[in-house]
Amino acid sequence: MTAVQLPRTTSTTAPVTSRISRTSLTCLAVAAPLWAAVSLAQAATREGFDLLRHPLSALSNGSLGWLQIANFVLAGLLTVAGASGLRRALEGGPGGRWAPRLVLAYGVGMVAAGLLVMDPGDGFPAGTPYGMPQALSWHAYGHMAAGTLAFGTLIAACYVLGHRFGRTGERGLAVASRVAGTALLAGDLWAMTGGTAGSLTLAVGAITAMLWISVVAIRHR
Repeated sequence: MTAVQLPRTTSTTAPVTSRISRTSLTCLAVAAPLWAAVSLAQAATREGFDLLRHPLSALSNGSLGWLQIANFVLAGLLTVAGASGLRRALEGGPGGRWAPRLVLAYGVGMVAAGLLVMDPGDGFPAGTPYGMPQALSWHAYGHMAAGTLAFGTLIAACYVLGHRFGRTGERGLAVASRVAGTALLAGDLWAMTGGTAGSLTLAVGAITAMLWISVVAIRHR
């Protein structure tokens, strides 16, 4: 009898999987710089916007609001796509299961935060009465819930990655990861308690944590 030879797939499957993982991690690496650049460019140019008083989410309002909505949705989708590459990169090590799941949830929260727009208020868009709206719309409540999901899971992802780097002996990366998570946590809490320039501290914390996830993606790419 002649032995049946099975087709060899290992040699082609591995490179394909590697390319998919690199592409996925590239999506994750691009998401935060893109979101930050588009958000800050609008913050500097949109009439009536003041980062000391208005959160970057407020840019979703007004005639140019579609730019920030698209910015949130695109960054969120890139993050969701990147979570699978991060899972492959971290597989088998500390935090290899939870870090990608938290990043995935963070991406979903970003998409939802883009689709559910917060209400105009405190003078933005230009012509809006100063002060907070007396009543919030359903989509404003949805935006707050989506933001809570995105920020909460992003903070947790930074701490999980900090734990991973600590376990693997990469102390500098462990410290940086925890600092990024703490920056967002502190900025968010300060903004929620009505602290001075809370929207600015929130923006700084959010961008710091988001960019750290991009750094991790680049490192593992």
